[in-house]
Amino acid sequence: MVVEEKECVDRVSDMTAEEWLLHVEELVPTVLNISKQVKGFPGRWKVIVSKLEQIPSYLSNLCTHPCFSKNTLCKEQLQAVSNTLNEAIELAEMIINEKYEGKLKMQSNLDSLSGKLDLNLRDFGLLIKTGVLGEVTMPCTSSCSSSDQSNNSTHSSISELLARLQIGHLEAKHKALDTLLEIMKEDEKNVLTVLGRSNVTALVQLLTVTSPGIREKTVGVICSLIESGSCENWLVSEGVLPPLIRLVESGSTTAKQKATISLQRLSMSNETGRTIVGHGGIRPLIEICKNGDSISQVASACTLRNISVIPEVRQVLVEEGFVRVMLDLLDCGILLGSKEYAAECLQNLTASNETLRRSVVSEGGIPSLLGYLDGPLPQEPAVGALRNLIGSVPIESLESLGFFPRIVHVLKSGSLGAQIAASSTICRICISAEMKKLVVEAGCIPWLIKMLEAKSNGAREIAAQALSTLMTLSHSCREVKKDDKSVPNLVELLDPNLENTAKKYAVACLLALSLSKRCKKLMVSYGAIGYLKKLIEMDDPGAKKLLDRLERSRLKSLFGRK
Repeated sequence: MVVEEKECVDRVSDMTAEEWLLHVEELVPTVLNISKQVKGFPGRWKVIVSKLEQIPSYLSNLCTHPCFSKNTLCKEQLQAVSNTLNEAIELAEMIINEKYEGKLKMQSNLDSLSGKLDLNLRDFGLLIKTGVLGEVTMPCTSSCSSSDQSNNSTHSSISELLARLQIGHLEAKHKALDTLLEIMKEDEKNVLTVLGRSNVTALVQLLTVTSPGIREKTVGVICSLIESGSCENWLVSEGVLPPLIRLVESGSTTAKQKATISLQRLSMSNETGRTIVGHGGIRPLIEICKNGDSISQVASACTLRNISVIPEVRQVLVEEGFVRVMLDLLDCGILLGSKEYAAECLQNLTASNETLRRSVVSEGGIPSLLGYLDGPLPQEPAVGALRNLIGSVPIESLESLGFFPRIVHVLKSGSLGAQIAASSTICRICISAEMKKLVVEAGCIPWLIKMLEAKSNGAREIAAQALSTLMTLSHSCREVKKDDKSVPNLVELLDPNLENTAKKYAVACLLALSLSKRCKKLMVSYGAIGYLKKLIEMDDPGAKKLLDRLERSRLKSLFGRK
């Protein structure tokens, strides 16, 4: 008996697609004939018969496709429909002979049969109409090189694998995903070459199936595709965002990680960021920042950073508890990356809205941002956030929290971006003599003068602007005079080159210093008069005033010597 069963299995596996087609074509009339004899469960059976009657037309369309006999997918689908037809015959005979265990169980069996027929018809439709069958590459002719044959063979196997994501039962798709993940680790380039929009659609649909295992593997594939920079527009247009958000909300740990990383990349587009907000993505992302593992937390914080760039969604972020969570990340984020993204989020949030600024201040934002400056991370985002907030904080509070020494520390040892942000902060806060005095006493003057030597036009400009703001105080002028590099650096910024955007601030600083005879002599010796004459030709009023002072001083010096 065992030998007979083995021979039967071998014979079935050796059947060609044409033989399977003939077998199914012979089976359909048998099923329809026995169906006419079924009297029980008339409603359900009528639905089943209507689906059985559609099979011949699908078979006819399938067998005329040029790839029919050369594709294992056709053979597999014919095997699948053969199994369904045999099941239909078995259930029909049980009903006719009234040999079934119970009414409810039979109803369940008939519903299952109806579902299998739906799947068979859908898969036939995909094979025939959507190009899945045609996507499988035909074997290369003997005239092709061995390299071409190898590439075509690889593309053919990958195309067939991708097609399996769209047809068949969940277990088959499970295996296809396993294989696809393995191939993508070794040969992602070939997968991307073969991938079509229909395959992307199928992947998005697999994110919504009931099987957690399939969802987890599918989001792994999608995450790899997104990280490769491919198919992002296709994925978004095919509706990938809602299922990704649901996975962030309630998926397994691995699924949450992959889904959050996917959203991180996709949210780089402002339009996609708005869509994430529209689909309710903010709350799950914030929950990940609060309670997620380290990888998911960093990806979630980065996604929120990308979204916080969009002005019209910032209020939604605040309403979901965004501020408190970002401050908590600043204070005790698991990884340093999450702290940096939190600082950038707060910088974006406080960029233009006074109400949002007050919200950050009231939650204790200033101490947290100042504490962040004491750490090893890039200081620019925290300084930028502080620059946005200082107008909403009393001077006494800033002084008591150690704000001024920290800003000077950034000028002394921060990155160029952080130094620019710190200089910009000085320009913004120095609106009173008292504030200017506090900044100067903290020791910022030498570092601003050093910034005048930076290669970046922007850095030189903001440093010169900060100095010109401070030098309205006589105390500040005295501090600038003490530095031997102040006059040479400022004179060099008189260069009339259009790329030099710092010249108007340099003129203002030199005007303040021109009350000193020593400084005027230094300006003349470093060539200020030549620069100023060119600036006068460019209608710079400050330049004319400074030139007059320098020339009068030079004339007095000449007459004095005579």
